[in-house]
Amino acid sequence: MKDIKTYQGKNILVLGLGKSGFAVSELLLKLGAKITLNDKQDLSNNEHAQKLEKMGVRVIGGHHPIELLEKEHFDFFVKNPGIPYENPMVQKASELKIPIITEPEIALSASEAPFVCVTGSNGKTTTVMLTSEIIDHHLAKSGHHAYAVGNIGVPISEVVQKATKDDVLVVEISSFQLLGVTDIKPKVAAIVDIYPTHLDYHKTMENYIAAKLNVTRFQTSDEYFIANFDQKEILAQEQATTKAKIQTFSMNDHSASYFVGDEYLESQSEKIMKIADIKLPGKHNLQNSMVAIAISKLMGAENSDIQAVLSTFAGARHRLQYVTTLNNVKIYNDSKSTNIEAATVAIKAFSEPEVLIGGGLDRGFTFDPLVPLLKEHVKAVVLYGETRYLLADAARKAGIKEIKIVNTLKEAVPTAYKLTQPGDVLLLSPACASWDQFKTFEQRGDYFMEYIKELN
Repeated sequence: MKDIKTYQGKNILVLGLGKSGFAVSELLLKLGAKITLNDKQDLSNNEHAQKLEKMGVRVIGGHHPIELLEKEHFDFFVKNPGIPYENPMVQKASELKIPIITEPEIALSASEAPFVCVTGSNGKTTTVMLTSEIIDHHLAKSGHHAYAVGNIGVPISEVVQKATKDDVLVVEISSFQLLGVTDIKPKVAAIVDIYPTHLDYHKTMENYIAAKLNVTRFQTSDEYFIANFDQKEILAQEQATTKAKIQTFSMNDHSASYFVGDEYLESQSEKIMKIADIKLPGKHNLQNSMVAIAISKLMGAENSDIQAVLSTFAGARHRLQYVTTLNNVKIYNDSKSTNIEAATVAIKAFSEPEVLIGGGLDRGFTFDPLVPLLKEHVKAVVLYGETRYLLADAARKAGIKEIKIVNTLKEAVPTAYKLTQPGDVLLLSPACASWDQFKTFEQRGDYFMEYIKELN
């Protein structure tokens, strides 16, 4: 970890005690800052809060003390990425012109290890896992490591304290995190794709794209940016924003730096990986694989590292994760499918007939974009949660005969399994956020896998 002086002796307010809030508070203490942590939840019995208090952090829980911002001088305001900018504490900090930053910027500024950053609407978790596995395979030869961190569920602040200059951080970074970034310079940055999502948070597509572009906005000509050649309008904005050297990838255009050939994933100079040998299912994972290849090669990995990982990697948790096979029915957990675009990718991934479990938080839109895919790939649906009737409407439009409505995911699993036949795929791909019944999509996926075990 670098001994940076940016935060030494500074009075800093951290808003939100989650994984990243705890980790960044711990990191800032080591960097010599004075920390106040605030969360609207009651923290009187919170173990992390108690640990921070023992370390010298002032912890305020149960309410947002807006008056504190006026009474005391704070040099920085660190916001949990999930907290909207409309939050009264955030608004007051902005009004008082206190610099508002997020955990990734603090952590990456202190990282001794070089780092790469991946963002996108879909596919970023799988891409980060693939990239970290490939680079780790390469670094292991010299006794060093690549760490998958960030939005993937491991706080960057936690890992920078142990990663050395010979290791590599592979950072999954979300639009929420990027919105608060003012200066990060990854050695390699990549945007897998951009589709309309999280607009309830960003308000407009223009705002969403602008946040995503922060992943490359501050790069220099010494760094690299990996761009999607097939999204021409986005590509034009990326080219206008970045100063980094650009490499591109494409699913169908052989003039891109990396592309899908007839039998191989290829670059302009070589055939890299036989497509038939890639273990991950679905055409979309060829795109994720190309991004991982592009980043890994720039970080020194060889084709042998790429081939070793892509031929064995079975998937990130909760993203088209293979669970088990029961009576010749393959079961997949795609709980990370929190929007229509992610569900589209998952449903298209299989040639076998699918029994689909969907549903979750109602964000006020219809599921008509799924109708053609449901018609082509899905034989039956089991729907639960707030959106069950909206999804049922889309299923009816697709001509699906077997439409079952239940209240909970626990009811949905056995109901769906009874509709399967040998040779089918049973797929959880909710197309919705989890927050109507679960705290996170990870919790939803974990429960799904537990319910699958109960089928035996």
